Amino acid sequence: MKKSKILSYILVFALISAMLMPSSAAALTDPVTNAKAIVLVDTSTGNILFSKAPDEKVYPASTTKIMTALLAIEAIENGKAALTDSVTAGSDILKGLSEDGSTAGIVPGETMTLESLLYCTLISSANEACNIIAEHIGGDVQTFVGMMNSRAKELGCTGTNFTNTHGLPDYNHYTTATDLAKISLEAYTHPLFMEICNTVTKSIPATNISGERITSNTNGLINNDSELYPGYYYEYAKGMKTGHTKDAGYCLVSSATKDNVSMLCVVMGGIAIEKVEKVEYTNFTDSIAVYNWAFENFSYRDIIETTDMVKDVSVKMGQDADYVTVRPATAVKALMPNDEDISSFEQQITIYSEKNGELLSAPIEAGAVLGEISISRDGVIFGTSKLVACSSVEVSYSQLIRAKVGTTLTNPAVIIFLLLVFGLLGTYIFLVMRYRRSKKKYMKEMEMRRKAREKTLADRQTGRSAAAPRARQTSAQSDSDDAYRGEGLMPASERQGRNESLAELESKAEREYFDEFFGRDKK
Repeated sequence: MKKSKILSYILVFALISAMLMPSSAAALTDPVTNAKAIVLVDTSTGNILFSKAPDEKVYPASTTKIMTALLAIEAIENGKAALTDSVTAGSDILKGLSEDGSTAGIVPGETMTLESLLYCTLISSANEACNIIAEHIGGDVQTFVGMMNSRAKELGCTGTNFTNTHGLPDYNHYTTATDLAKISLEAYTHPLFMEICNTVTKSIPATNISGERITSNTNGLINNDSELYPGYYYEYAKGMKTGHTKDAGYCLVSSATKDNVSMLCVVMGGIAIEKVEKVEYTNFTDSIAVYNWAFENFSYRDIIETTDMVKDVSVKMGQDADYVTVRPATAVKALMPNDEDISSFEQQITIYSEKNGELLSAPIEAGAVLGEISISRDGVIFGTSKLVACSSVEVSYSQLIRAKVGTTLTNPAVIIFLLLVFGLLGTYIFLVMRYRRSKKKYMKEMEMRRKAREKTLADRQTGRSAAAPRARQTSAQSDSDDAYRGEGLMPASERQGRNESLAELESKAEREYFDEFFGRDKK
């Protein structure tokens, strides 16, 4: 009885604990697949949603033709070639091709447009068409193969090496599911490529050797009547390319879009499973299984929304605020599991004004771009958005003026100019003071000379008055003195001292001062 009660308590406790514990989303169960290597990517970001042996070495077979067609389409877009180019097959176009390989029956000397050759390459999977394109775009096949390898490296492929244009077996002709996804994702962005590879049937115009050709797409996902792979039609699929050799197995690169969710799937090394009703090709069944799994469990979700207040940014010279709040200009969405916790994503915020260690300055208009935000997880970037101001910040003119003055006064050129001005002003003041001191001294000396002359004249006048009686006795001398006074025969210095006014003395003092200051000789 006691044991039963104890067991009951334990069960109740466990039940309550389970209810109180925070729930966590269970990890997604991977889809069941049979192929050797698989990569499923989000076409909008290139992020991998599902993978199986993604970096294992595989043989690409005819999926090689994706790169061949991509280079031709890029040459057309760059103006180096045109769809209407008339191309004649060279004598070596069948060199190295197997008799049982896929073909459009093009023979040496046959002429058709580059557009027709692209349809033969991507729809009929014609090996000889690839060599003809290579000669037209690269000059010769080997040069074109070099271009294929260079382009692969540009796209970030690290496990790929091409030795031919079509994908027939060669030990040194290999890739990985990840690399082929990168190449295919680039091709996916070219509308002309997708238009051609998504075509179910195409009429190839008659040539100088052959009549009209009707080509049919080998891709069972978009062509339910495919001669090789019927019964795999998938309504959401678009393109891209099939491939098969004994060493490569059954390969398929495709894309699919549903509910605005677009994905690209690479399946390599699929197998053929014998069944009662038909042979099952796992490159198609695996692709459909992976797509259905992803469409059921993944959707685009907002990791960050335009209403999210990301950060307060300090602002200088603001009238009513010393900061402004920034928000994303656009929402950042990511294709992720429907029940995934978005709090696991990291935010990298960049404010442009802070790159140089500077503060943001008012005025700031609402909506002004002030930075950017990047959303990532585990080193994978899921999206970015510009950061804009949520509100306006008016400038404080008093602070602006103080800042302008402070900036001006710290300008080296302004500092040098002010030093020169103050230096000249100081020199001027010094010269004026020196002039005034010298002038005062000179005037004092002149006044003393004038008084001395007046005293001398007075003494002489007194002497003449005392000698008057004697003058009468000696009239001749008196007449001489009278003549001296009357005729102005006084000494020049006495006559000048008697007649000079104060203004004349000052003028003379100034002239003599400046003559002395500038070193001019007196005359």
